[in-house]
Amino acid sequence: MMGSARAQRWLRVLGPLVIGVVFLGGWEWLVRARGIPPYVLPGPVAIAEALARDWPALSAALLVTLKITALALLIAASLGLLLAVVFAQSRILELSLFPYAVILQVTPIVAIAPLIIIWVDDVTLSLLICAWIVAFFPILSNTTVGLNSTDHNLLDLFRLYGATRWQVLWRLRLPTAMPFFLAGLRISGGLALIGAIVAEFVAGTGGRSSGLAYRILESGYQLQIPRMFAALVLISATGIGIFLALSLLSHLLLRRWHESAMGQGDRR
Repeated sequence: MMGSARAQRWLRVLGPLVIGVVFLGGWEWLVRARGIPPYVLPGPVAIAEALARDWPALSAALLVTLKITALALLIAASLGLLLAVVFAQSRILELSLFPYAVILQVTPIVAIAPLIIIWVDDVTLSLLICAWIVAFFPILSNTTVGLNSTDHNLLDLFRLYGATRWQVLWRLRLPTAMPFFLAGLRISGGLALIGAIVAEFVAGTGGRSSGLAYRILESGYQLQIPRMFAALVLISATGIGIFLALSLLSHLLLRRWHESAMGQGDRR
C-alpha cells in the first residue's frame, strides 16, 4: 500500500510534466519546421527569451495584478463568510438577499466593468471592485451550503445540552462549513485573477502602475507577439500558483479530521 501511494504521488508529478515537455517540444518543432514567423506564432524558446528580456516590465506588471487579485480575494472571502453566517442565522435575510448575489454572479463582468470604471475615479479601486464581484459568489454560495448542511441530529444534541447560538455556530456549524468554504476559496482564487485581468483590459490604463493585461494590449499594438505570450505565461503561472497555494492551505487545515484531505492510510 505504501509503495502504491508513493507511485501515485510520483505519477501525479511526472505525468503532467512529461506531457508538458512533449507538448512544448512539438510546438517548437512545428514552428521551426514550418518556418512560422514569431509575429504569427512564436515558439517556446522565443517566448522564454522575451520573458527574460522584458522581465523588469513584466514583473512590475505582475505585482500590480497580484495586488489587485489578492485584495479582491481577501475582501471576497471575508465578506462572503460574514454574509453566509448571517444567512445561516436568519432564513428571512437569506431569502431576501441571496437573489441579489446571484444577479452579481450571472451579470457578465465585461458588461458592467466600463460602468464601474466610469463611476469610480480611482482606477485601482475600480479594478478591485470588478475582481471582487467575480470572486464573491462562490465563497458565499459554498459557505452558505456548508452552514446549512450541519447534521440535524448534532444540532438537536447541542440544543439538548443547552448550547447557545454562538456555541452552535462556533463549535458545530463553522467546522462543518470549513471544507465548503475552502472549496469556494479555491474557485474564487482563479476567478479573482480573471476579474482583475478583464477589468485591466477594459480600463486599458498605461504607465508604471499597469497590470499584465495592459502589457498584452501594448504588445499586440506593437506586434511584439513573443512578449504577449510571455505575459500570458505569467498569467497562467500565477493562476496555477494561486490554486496550488489554496489547495495546500485546504490540505493543511483539513488533513487531520476531514475525509476529503485524509490519506487512505489515515482513514483506517
